[in-house]
This record gives sequence, structure tokens and C-alpha cells, in this order.
Amino acid sequence: MQPTEQQFNHFHTFGFVAFRELFAPDEVSWITEEFEQVVQIHGGDHDGSKHTGTVPALDHSARLCTLLDDARVLGIASAFLGDDFNYAGGDANFYVGDTGWHPDGNYPDLFAIKLAFYLDPLTRDTGCLRVLPGSHRPDSAWRTEGLQPRDAETSWGIPPSEIPGNVALETNPGDLVVFNHSTFHASFGGATRRRMFTMNLHKRGKTDADMERIDEYLRHHGTIPRGIRIGGKFTGNGKNNMYSHHSMYTDIMLDTATPERLRHLWQLHERVALVHPKAARPRPLKI
Repeated sequence: MQPTEQQFNHFHTFGFVAFRELFAPDEVSWITEEFEQVVQIHGGDHDGSKHTGTVPALDHSARLCTLLDDARVLGIASAFLGDDFNYAGGDANFYVGDTGWHPDGNYPDLFAIKLAFYLDPLTRDTGCLRVLPGSHRPDSAWRTEGLQPRDAETSWGIPPSEIPGNVALETNPGDLVVFNHSTFHASFGGATRRRMFTMNLHKRGKTDADMERIDEYLRHHGTIPRGIRIGGKFTGNGKNNMYSHHSMYTDIMLDTATPERLRHLWQLHERVALVHPKAARPRPLKI
């Protein structure tokens, strides 16, 4: 599947686009079931008092990993990032209440995108994604003037949810939302169990400047900066504990990977050991 010309232009102009009913009800059913198991096992019980989540997300489920093989996902990602894009992990969440305005990055050009799966019907009053169209652009006033939408009450005397021009992107399960990491986004009015998981993807590095950008991404994003250990079996006697290997990806993600999937894993699998030499112990990867 490829985005239509209108969807492609919408994404580049406004910094986001929604693909409606991309997944059928039976697909949503198994995705939701796997999501619930991942959060329960790796994120813990959710009592509705605060956010519950886990990083990574689909990497903990062999079936969810297949979303990285899905022709629809591959087509959309390839259209925006090239067919050699990198998979950079993601998260699974039970959100509670509002999330403030923020971007996930601040890049001068398109580098990274987020694929967001919302597993509940969401409206402007129940926590759907809000975006500030065009805020991903370096020449946007949000960038050039250093405006902070989080400070709407102080700066302009209005609630953050009422910033003029913000779009409430209402969704239903089965829709896929894609947005540029540099796009300002938020949600307001969410209840105590808003379910959402994501896939982060970015362009393959090919030049020295590209590699430095990727390395900077790895310094701040993913499991290692958060102190999360994945990808290897724990061994030791209590004094000299260590992991047989540790990297960006779980053994589940790597063991079930097709050659096509490995195209989207190998670069970060190698780079993470260079960026975090004391923490990363990646297993050998056969390409």
C-alpha cells in the first residue's frame, strides 16, 4: 500500500496524516489482545491513577512484531522515509488524563516519524490526538519565535486545548495516525485507560552527518537511556551478573525476523553498541 498523492501532500504540508480503517475489526481484535498482554506483563497492573506503559512495545510479542512486516505499514513508511528505513522501537501505553503539547524531536528536515495505533474510539473531548498543523516546519512561528504551546494560559490567557488552529484528530480502532517527530501534539480530556501504542521509524543513515544524527537519537531514545534491559538472558551468581547480550531489540523481534525485517533492524543494532559501549552487548546478527 502506498499513500495517495493527497495523503502524501497532507503529511508533508501539515506534519501528520490519518489512514482510516487501515486495519479490519478482526485485526484490531488480535492487536488489542496482544497489546493488553504486553502491558500487563511488562508494564504492570493499571489502576487508572497514573500512566502505565512499557518500552519497547511490539517487540515483546511475536505476533505484534509482524506489524513491521505488514505490507501496509511498509508501504506507508517507505513512501515517507525510503524503503530502507530504520525501526527505532516504540511504546505501549495506558494514558490517564491530558498530555501537554510537545514534539518528539526538533529536526530541520524530515528524519523520524511515529506510527500511532489508538485502540479506543477517541473524540476531541475524550483524548484524541491534537496537532498544531505545520509546526514541524523550521520556518513555522512555533519554531522561529520559540513559542511554547504548553504555556498557553500564561502567554495568551487561554487553555492549551483552545490554541487557535489546533486540529482534533478523532479516530477509531483500525485507524493509523502518522506524524512527523517535529510536529507539536497533545491530547485533552482523556479518561483513565486510553490505550495507544507506537512505532518509531527514521531514515537510514548514509553520510557522516546522518550517522551523527542517528547516534544522537540513540543517546536519548530507546531502552538503554531509560535503564531498561532487553534482548539477552541474564546470567551470574549474584556478584558478577551480566547479560549474554543486550541491544535495541528483543530476542523475539530478532528470532522471528524475516530478511526483509532485518533490513530495518541491522543499522541500529550495530550503532547502539558504539553509542553505549558500556551498556550494549548486541548478539551477532546474520544479515
